[in-house]
Amino acid sequence: MKWLQTFLLFAFICCNTICVSAQNITVDDTKIPQELVENVLVNSSCAAVSNFSATGDTFPVGQNSYGYFNNAGGSFPFTEGVVLSTWGAKNSIGPYVFYRGDGNDSSWAGDQDLNQAIGIASTNATVLEFDFTPLTNFLSFDYIFASIEYKDESPCQYSDGFAFLIKEKGSSANYQNLALIPGTSTPVSSINIRPTTPLGSCSALNANYYNGNNTISSPINYAGQTVVMNAQTSVVPGTTYHIKLVIADDKNQYYDSAVFLKAGSFSPKIDLGPDRLLLNNPICFGESLLVDTKLSPSYSYKWFKNGSLTPIPGETSPSYLVKDSGSYSAEVIFSPGVCSAIGTIKVEFTPEIVLTNTALTQCDDNGDGISIFDLTKADTIIKNNNATLSQVVYYESLSNAQGKINPILNPGTYSNKPAIPVLFARVTNTFNCANYAEVNLNIANNTIAPQNPVSTCDGDTTQDGLYQFDLNAQVTPQVLTGLPAGMIAEYYLNSTDAISQKNPLPNIFKNTIANQQIIQARIVNGPDCYGIIPITLVVNTFSPPNFKDETTSLCSGLKTDLSVASGFSSYLWNTGEKTELITVSSPGNYSVTVTNSNGCKAVKKITVRSSGIATITGAIVTDFSGKDNSVLLQYTGLGSNYEFSLDGNYFQDNPLFTGIAPGKYLAEANDKNGCGLSLPFEVYVLDYPRFFTPNGDGYNDVWNIKNLDLFPNSTVIIYDRYGKILTEINALNPDWNGKYNNNELPSDDYWFQLNLNEGKIIKGHFSLKR
Repeated sequence: MKWLQTFLLFAFICCNTICVSAQNITVDDTKIPQELVENVLVNSSCAAVSNFSATGDTFPVGQNSYGYFNNAGGSFPFTEGVVLSTWGAKNSIGPYVFYRGDGNDSSWAGDQDLNQAIGIASTNATVLEFDFTPLTNFLSFDYIFASIEYKDESPCQYSDGFAFLIKEKGSSANYQNLALIPGTSTPVSSINIRPTTPLGSCSALNANYYNGNNTISSPINYAGQTVVMNAQTSVVPGTTYHIKLVIADDKNQYYDSAVFLKAGSFSPKIDLGPDRLLLNNPICFGESLLVDTKLSPSYSYKWFKNGSLTPIPGETSPSYLVKDSGSYSAEVIFSPGVCSAIGTIKVEFTPEIVLTNTALTQCDDNGDGISIFDLTKADTIIKNNNATLSQVVYYESLSNAQGKINPILNPGTYSNKPAIPVLFARVTNTFNCANYAEVNLNIANNTIAPQNPVSTCDGDTTQDGLYQFDLNAQVTPQVLTGLPAGMIAEYYLNSTDAISQKNPLPNIFKNTIANQQIIQARIVNGPDCYGIIPITLVVNTFSPPNFKDETTSLCSGLKTDLSVASGFSSYLWNTGEKTELITVSSPGNYSVTVTNSNGCKAVKKITVRSSGIATITGAIVTDFSGKDNSVLLQYTGLGSNYEFSLDGNYFQDNPLFTGIAPGKYLAEANDKNGCGLSLPFEVYVLDYPRFFTPNGDGYNDVWNIKNLDLFPNSTVIIYDRYGKILTEINALNPDWNGKYNNNELPSDDYWFQLNLNEGKIIKGHFSLKR
C-alpha cells in the first residue's frame, strides 16, 4: 500500500532528523473547495467567486490530493497557499525522500482539457474549478511546479504538467492556458523546464526557470521544483470567467508532481502596462506616456509617485500623463463596493539626444544656384561626434522626417532645390528615439582672383611635356594668397569632380596632357566650399640639339678644348667654370649644365680618356702553314683606340693578320685619336714551296725556303719516300736542284726536315715535277 510506505518513510525521517521537521511545510487536506478559493486563493472583495468544485483521488478514504499548505516558518518561498498534487496532498510534506509512488489508484483518470492544453496523455489528475467575476482589468497569480519526475533521466520523456485554464463562462471556445514559460507559448512541465540529467540523456531546457534539485533538508517531498512562476492575463471588469486549475501525471501514475499556488495571488489587480525601463522599452526624451487604468471614471482614483504616501495633487482621473522618470501607482476604490486595488508601473526616460543645427556651403559652377551637396559632411557636426547615435537620414521637410517619408536616398550627391533651402536631419539613439536638426544649404559667391600659370621643367630623360607637380608646394601657396585663414585647397581634373568632390588628384600629380593642362582648385573651409578656380599647369621641355653625352681623347702631354653650343642663359661646368668652352689637360669625367630662358636645365657629360703613340713589343707568327699563316702583333700604349698595318698602307683595327704570304714585313700601330704612328717593327713569315719544276725555264728551278738566311744555323735535310737522304740545305748550300749525285731524280713527292736550332723542328713534303 502506498500510504503505508509513505507513513513508514515519514516515521523514519522523524526518528532520525529532529531539526529538519521544523522546516517542512504542513498540509491540511480537509478544506473544501470553497474555502480554498474564497479564503486562500482569492481572499478579496474586488472579485466575486462561486460555483466551486474539486476532483482528485480520495484513497485512502478521508484524504484528498488537494489541500491547504503552510510553510510553518520554513524556507519554502510561499507562506501559505493551495497545493494540488497527483497523489495524496499530505505526501507533499518534506523532507524529500525518493519514493516511487503510483498515485494510489491506477484507475484515477486524467483530464482531457489538460491534454489539449499541454499535449500530454494525462493520468491521476487533480482539478480545482470555480467562477470568477473581477472588478479590475487584470488577473495574475504566483505558483511553483514541483515533481519527482526530476529524479534521474525522467525529464527526458515524461511531461507531468500543470495548466491554469480560463474562458468566459458559458463560452464554447477552448480554454486559454496561462501557465506558460514567460514570453512563449510553451506550457510549464517537467519536460519543458529541466536541468541536464545525471546521465546526460538530455540537455537542460529553460534551466533559468529551474530552482534546483531537492535534498533530505528540503521542505517538500519532491526531487526538484521551478522558481516562482507567474501567470497573468487581462480581463474585462464585470465579466464572469470560469477558471480550471489542473495538474496530472504524464502517461503513468509513477513519479508524482504538485503545484503550489500562492495565497492571495488570485486577487484582482490593476494593469498599468509593462514597466518602461531603459533596459527594455523606455520613453523618449521630450515625449510623455499616458498611464491608463482603463476602468470606469465613476470609481475613485489616487495617483502616487516614487512610494510617496501623499497623492499627486489634482490627479483623480482613471489615467495620468507621465512626463518624467519614476515609479507611479494608481489606487482605485470601487463603488458601490468597498474594495480597492493598486497598480504600479515604473517609467524611465531616455537621455536627451543633443543635436546641432548647421549649414553647408557649396560652389556653383555655372551660376544657376544649383550644385551638388555632400550632406554626409554634416553628419558629425549634427551628432556632435556622438558615435552612439544612428546614421543621419536627411529629408526635405520636417513632416517627412517625423514620418520617415521620402528620405533623401543619395545624401552624398544631393542636388539642391533653390525653393527648399533648409533640409531636416533625423537621428535616433539606441532606444530608437528620434530628434531632428536643420541643415541650411548655401551657394558660395566668393571671388577668387585669376591665377597665374604654374610652370615646371620636364625633368626626366624623355622630354615629352609630361612631368610631376607637387601641388601643395607649387600651387597651394599661390591659390591661398589673400584668402581667409584656415582654407584648404583640393585639386581635381575637371569642374564636375570639383563640385562633387569625387576623384581628387594626388598631391604629387603628373599631368596627363602634354605641355599644358588646366585643373580645378576647390577651396574648402571645413565642410564648406569657398570657391573653385582653374589652374593652368605648364611643363616646359628643354632638349638642346647635339647635346648627347660624348667621349673624347687627350694625347699624352697635350691639352684639348671641351665646348657646347652658345646661346644659353648660363653655363656651369663641374670644374666650376661658367663659359661655353673650357680647356683641359688631364683625362676625366667632365659635365656642363646649361640653363635656358625658362629656367630649365640640361646636362651634357664628356668623358676625356688618355691616349698616346703605341709601341709594338713583339709578334706571334704562325708560319709554314700556307694560307693559314698569321701574325699577331703585341703592343703597349696609353690609348685604347689603335689600328695596325704590316705594309704601311693598309690599316686594320685588329692586331691579328691572317693569310700572310712568306716574307719580311714592317709592322706599325697608329693612334686613331691622332696621337701618331709607332716605330716600325720587323716581322718575318717563313714558308716552303709546295712544288718546284727543275726544267731550266728560269721559274721554280730550285727548291728552297725563303728568308731562311735569317737563321744561319738552321739546316734542312731532304729525303725520298724511302727515307734516303738526298741532300742538306744550309747557309752554304741554300737550295736543291732536284739531282742526286748529278743525276736528275724523277717526278715524285719528297720529304724534308727543318731544324731551326731554336728547339723548333718543322717537317713536310713537296712535289718535284718535270
